[in-house]
Amino acid sequence: MGEYVSVEVADQIATIRLDRPKMNALSSQVQQELTEAARLVDADPEVQAVILYGGEKVFAAGVDVKEMADMSYADMSAHSRTLQACFAAVAAIGQPVIAAVTGYALGGGCELALCADFRVAGESARLGQPEIQLGLIPGAGGTQRLPRLVGPARAKDLIFTGRHVPAPEALAMGLVDRVVPDEQVYTAALEWAATFVGGPAVALRAAKQAVDRGVEVDLESGLEIERLQFSGLFATDDARAGMRAFAEKTKPKFTGR
Repeated sequence: MGEYVSVEVADQIATIRLDRPKMNALSSQVQQELTEAARLVDADPEVQAVILYGGEKVFAAGVDVKEMADMSYADMSAHSRTLQACFAAVAAIGQPVIAAVTGYALGGGCELALCADFRVAGESARLGQPEIQLGLIPGAGGTQRLPRLVGPARAKDLIFTGRHVPAPEALAMGLVDRVVPDEQVYTAALEWAATFVGGPAVALRAAKQAVDRGVEVDLESGLEIERLQFSGLFATDDARAGMRAFAEKTKPKFTGR
Protein backbone atom coordinates (compact mmCIF):
# COMPACT_ATOMS: atom_id res chain seq x y z
CA MET A 1 0.00 0.00 0.00
CA GLY A 2 3.01 2.28 0.45
CA GLU A 3 6.53 2.55 -0.94
CA TYR A 4 8.11 0.89 2.10
CA VAL A 5 5.21 -0.70 3.99
CA SER A 6 2.77 -3.16 2.48
CA VAL A 7 -0.18 -5.15 3.78
CA GLU A 8 -0.97 -8.61 2.51
CA VAL A 9 -3.98 -10.60 3.72
CA ALA A 10 -4.27 -14.35 3.29
CA ASP A 11 -6.48 -16.77 5.20
CA GLN A 12 -7.66 -13.89 7.43
CA ILE A 13 -4.10 -13.14 8.57
CA ALA A 14 -2.62 -9.74 7.67
CA THR A 15 1.12 -9.31 7.26
CA ILE A 16 2.43 -5.78 7.67
CA ARG A 17 5.71 -5.92 5.78
CA LEU A 18 8.55 -3.41 6.12
CA ASP A 19 10.78 -3.20 3.05
CA ARG A 20 13.18 -0.28 3.12
CA PRO A 21 16.66 -1.49 2.18
CA LYS A 22 19.09 -2.09 3.69
CA MET A 23 18.03 -2.15 7.34
CA ASN A 24 14.37 -1.05 7.35
CA ALA A 25 15.27 2.25 9.01
CA LEU A 26 12.07 3.84 10.29
CA SER A 27 12.08 7.18 8.49
CA SER A 28 9.23 9.67 8.69
CA GLN A 29 7.76 8.18 5.52
CA VAL A 30 7.95 4.65 6.93
CA GLN A 31 6.29 5.86 10.13
CA GLN A 32 3.44 7.42 8.16
CA GLU A 33 2.95 4.30 6.04
CA LEU A 34 3.11 2.08 9.13
CA THR A 35 0.44 4.18 10.84
CA GLU A 36 -1.84 3.83 7.82
CA ALA A 37 -1.21 0.09 7.64
CA ALA A 38 -1.99 -0.40 11.33
CA ARG A 39 -5.27 1.50 11.06
CA LEU A 40 -6.19 -0.39 7.91
CA VAL A 41 -5.84 -3.87 9.42
CA ASP A 42 -7.45 -2.82 12.69
CA ALA A 43 -10.58 -1.73 10.82
CA ASP A 44 -10.77 -4.80 8.57
CA PRO A 45 -13.38 -7.25 9.94
CA GLU A 46 -11.92 -10.05 7.83
CA VAL A 47 -8.52 -9.84 9.56
CA GLN A 48 -8.31 -12.02 12.66
CA ALA A 49 -4.56 -11.86 13.35
CA VAL A 50 -1.62 -9.68 12.30
CA ILE A 51 2.08 -10.30 11.73
CA LEU A 52 4.76 -7.57 11.76
CA TYR A 53 7.63 -8.63 9.51
CA GLY A 54 10.74 -7.00 8.16
CA GLY A 55 11.85 -9.77 5.84
CA GLU A 56 14.32 -12.64 6.06
CA LYS A 57 17.38 -10.58 6.98
CA VAL A 58 16.33 -7.80 9.35
CA PHE A 59 13.30 -6.69 11.33
CA ALA A 60 14.22 -3.00 11.72
CA ALA A 61 17.49 -1.43 12.78
CA GLY A 62 15.84 1.65 14.26
CA VAL A 63 14.63 5.14 13.53
CA ASP A 64 16.51 6.88 10.70
CA VAL A 65 19.41 8.58 12.55
CA LYS A 66 20.55 10.49 9.47
CA GLU A 67 17.10 12.06 9.24
CA MET A 68 17.20 13.09 12.91
CA ALA A 69 20.80 14.28 13.11
CA ASP A 70 20.12 17.91 12.16
CA MET A 71 16.83 18.29 14.01
CA SER A 72 16.62 20.97 16.67
CA TYR A 73 14.80 20.66 19.96
CA ALA A 74 11.79 22.40 18.40
CA ASP A 75 11.87 20.04 15.42
CA MET A 76 12.00 16.91 17.55
CA SER A 77 9.46 18.21 20.01
CA ALA A 78 6.97 18.21 17.15
CA HIS A 79 8.24 15.10 15.37
CA SER A 80 8.32 12.96 18.53
CA ARG A 81 4.54 13.24 18.75
CA THR A 82 4.24 11.80 15.25
CA LEU A 83 6.77 9.10 16.12
CA GLN A 84 4.89 7.99 19.22
CA ALA A 85 1.55 8.20 17.42
CA CYS A 86 2.86 5.71 14.84
CA PHE A 87 3.82 3.15 17.47
CA ALA A 88 0.63 3.79 19.41
CA ALA A 89 -1.35 2.95 16.25
CA VAL A 90 0.44 -0.39 16.02
CA ALA A 91 -0.10 -1.10 19.72
CA ALA A 92 -3.79 -0.23 19.30
CA ILE A 93 -4.42 -2.89 16.62
CA GLY A 94 -7.31 -4.82 18.12
CA GLN A 95 -6.44 -8.24 16.73
CA PRO A 96 -3.64 -10.41 18.16
CA VAL A 97 -0.33 -9.16 16.76
CA ILE A 98 2.86 -11.21 16.41
CA ALA A 99 6.24 -9.68 15.59
CA ALA A 100 8.39 -11.98 13.45
CA VAL A 101 11.90 -10.82 14.36
CA THR A 102 14.86 -11.63 12.13
CA GLY A 103 18.32 -10.11 12.32
CA TYR A 104 18.34 -6.81 14.17
CA ALA A 105 15.50 -5.24 16.11
CA LEU A 106 17.28 -2.25 17.59
CA GLY A 107 16.14 1.12 18.87
CA GLY A 108 12.90 1.93 17.10
CA GLY A 109 12.90 -1.60 15.71
CA CYS A 110 12.87 -3.06 19.21
CA GLU A 111 10.20 -0.55 20.22
CA LEU A 112 8.10 -1.63 17.24
CA ALA A 113 8.38 -5.27 18.33
CA LEU A 114 7.31 -4.22 21.82
CA CYS A 115 4.03 -2.97 20.34
CA ALA A 116 3.09 -6.53 19.37
CA ASP A 117 1.36 -8.96 21.71
CA PHE A 118 3.92 -11.67 21.03
CA ARG A 119 7.42 -11.90 19.57
CA VAL A 120 8.96 -14.81 17.63
CA ALA A 121 12.71 -14.39 17.07
CA GLY A 122 15.26 -16.17 14.94
CA GLU A 123 18.24 -17.81 16.64
CA SER A 124 20.63 -15.13 15.39
CA ALA A 125 18.33 -12.18 16.13
CA ARG A 126 19.61 -9.30 18.26
CA LEU A 127 17.36 -6.89 20.15
CA GLY A 128 18.22 -3.77 22.11
CA GLN A 129 17.84 -0.08 22.84
CA PRO A 130 21.19 1.46 21.83
CA GLU A 131 20.04 5.09 21.90
CA ILE A 132 22.25 5.85 24.92
CA GLN A 133 25.27 5.39 22.66
CA LEU A 134 24.06 8.41 20.70
CA GLY A 135 23.58 10.48 23.83
CA LEU A 136 19.83 9.86 23.65
CA ILE A 137 17.16 7.69 25.24
CA PRO A 138 14.43 5.64 23.57
CA GLY A 139 11.72 7.94 22.25
CA ALA A 140 9.12 5.59 20.78
CA GLY A 141 8.01 3.80 23.92
CA GLY A 142 11.14 1.91 24.99
CA THR A 143 11.38 3.46 28.46
CA GLN A 144 7.73 2.59 29.10
CA ARG A 145 6.83 -0.62 27.24
CA LEU A 146 10.13 -2.40 27.92
CA PRO A 147 9.99 -2.23 31.76
CA ARG A 148 6.34 -3.27 31.66
CA LEU A 149 7.41 -6.37 29.76
CA VAL A 150 10.70 -7.40 31.40
CA GLY A 151 10.73 -5.41 34.65
CA PRO A 152 12.47 -2.15 35.55
CA ALA A 153 15.91 -3.58 36.39
CA ARG A 154 16.30 -5.53 33.15
CA ALA A 155 14.94 -2.59 31.16
CA LYS A 156 17.45 -0.23 32.79
CA ASP A 157 20.26 -2.65 31.99
CA LEU A 158 19.36 -2.60 28.29
CA ILE A 159 18.65 1.14 28.14
CA PHE A 160 21.64 2.27 30.24
CA THR A 161 24.18 0.08 28.39
CA GLY A 162 22.64 0.05 24.92
CA ARG A 163 23.86 -3.52 24.50
CA HIS A 164 22.46 -5.94 21.92
CA VAL A 165 20.68 -8.90 23.46
CA PRO A 166 21.02 -12.28 21.70
CA ALA A 167 17.85 -14.27 21.13
CA PRO A 168 18.41 -16.90 23.87
CA GLU A 169 18.89 -14.18 26.52
CA ALA A 170 15.91 -12.26 25.14
CA LEU A 171 13.83 -15.41 25.59
CA ALA A 172 15.07 -15.95 29.14
CA MET A 173 14.16 -12.41 30.20
CA GLY A 174 10.77 -12.44 28.47
CA LEU A 175 11.67 -9.95 25.76
CA VAL A 176 10.68 -12.54 23.14
CA ASP A 177 8.30 -15.46 23.53
CA ARG A 178 9.74 -18.04 21.15
CA VAL A 179 13.08 -18.63 19.44
CA VAL A 180 13.19 -20.69 16.24
CA PRO A 181 15.73 -21.29 13.45
CA ASP A 182 16.18 -18.15 11.39
CA GLU A 183 14.58 -19.59 8.29
CA GLN A 184 11.46 -20.58 10.24
CA VAL A 185 10.64 -17.21 11.83
CA TYR A 186 7.83 -16.14 9.51
CA THR A 187 6.40 -19.66 9.29
CA ALA A 188 6.33 -19.92 13.08
CA ALA A 189 4.59 -16.54 13.35
CA LEU A 190 2.11 -17.59 10.68
CA GLU A 191 1.31 -20.84 12.49
CA TRP A 192 0.81 -18.95 15.75
CA ALA A 193 -1.41 -16.37 14.05
CA ALA A 194 -3.51 -19.16 12.51
CA THR A 195 -4.54 -20.33 15.98
CA PHE A 196 -6.61 -17.17 16.33
CA VAL A 197 -8.44 -17.55 13.01
CA GLY A 198 -11.99 -18.77 13.50
CA GLY A 199 -11.94 -17.74 17.14
CA PRO A 200 -14.26 -15.30 18.91
CA ALA A 201 -12.88 -12.09 17.40
CA VAL A 202 -14.92 -9.74 19.59
CA ALA A 203 -13.86 -11.53 22.77
CA LEU A 204 -10.21 -11.54 21.69
CA ARG A 205 -10.34 -7.80 21.10
CA ALA A 206 -12.03 -7.29 24.48
CA ALA A 207 -9.42 -9.44 26.23
CA LYS A 208 -6.59 -7.45 24.64
CA GLN A 209 -8.12 -4.14 25.66
CA ALA A 210 -8.75 -5.35 29.20
CA VAL A 211 -5.15 -6.50 29.66
CA ASP A 212 -3.51 -3.53 27.94
CA ARG A 213 -5.60 -0.93 29.74
CA GLY A 214 -5.63 -2.79 33.03
CA VAL A 215 -1.86 -2.80 33.49
CA GLU A 216 -1.86 0.99 33.31
CA VAL A 217 -4.18 1.51 36.29
CA ASP A 218 -4.67 0.35 39.87
CA LEU A 219 -6.23 -3.05 40.57
CA GLU A 220 -9.67 -1.69 41.43
CA SER A 221 -9.84 0.28 38.17
CA GLY A 222 -8.51 -2.68 36.24
CA LEU A 223 -11.19 -4.95 37.65
CA GLU A 224 -13.83 -2.44 36.57
CA ILE A 225 -12.38 -2.45 33.04
CA GLU A 226 -12.59 -6.23 33.07
CA ARG A 227 -16.15 -6.22 34.42
CA LEU A 228 -17.37 -3.91 31.68
CA GLN A 229 -15.66 -5.86 28.92
CA PHE A 230 -16.91 -9.17 30.34
CA SER A 231 -20.49 -7.95 30.68
CA GLY A 232 -20.50 -6.42 27.22
CA LEU A 233 -19.68 -9.75 25.60
CA PHE A 234 -23.06 -11.08 26.69
CA ALA A 235 -24.53 -8.93 23.92
CA THR A 236 -22.61 -10.87 21.25
CA ASP A 237 -23.67 -13.78 19.09
CA ASP A 238 -20.30 -15.42 19.74
CA ALA A 239 -20.89 -15.62 23.49
CA ARG A 240 -24.28 -17.22 22.97
CA ALA A 241 -22.84 -19.66 20.45
CA GLY A 242 -19.94 -20.52 22.74
CA MET A 243 -22.06 -21.15 25.82
CA ARG A 244 -24.66 -23.09 23.82
CA ALA A 245 -21.95 -25.29 22.31
CA PHE A 246 -20.51 -25.90 25.78
CA ALA A 247 -23.90 -27.04 27.06
CA GLU A 248 -24.43 -29.25 24.01
CA LYS A 249 -20.83 -30.53 24.07
CA THR A 250 -20.21 -29.45 20.50
CA LYS A 251 -17.60 -27.24 18.86
CA PRO A 252 -18.69 -23.58 18.73
CA LYS A 253 -18.94 -21.72 15.43
CA PHE A 254 -17.94 -18.12 15.94
CA THR A 255 -18.93 -15.39 13.51
CA GLY A 256 -17.17 -12.39 15.01
CA ARG A 257 -20.45 -10.76 15.98
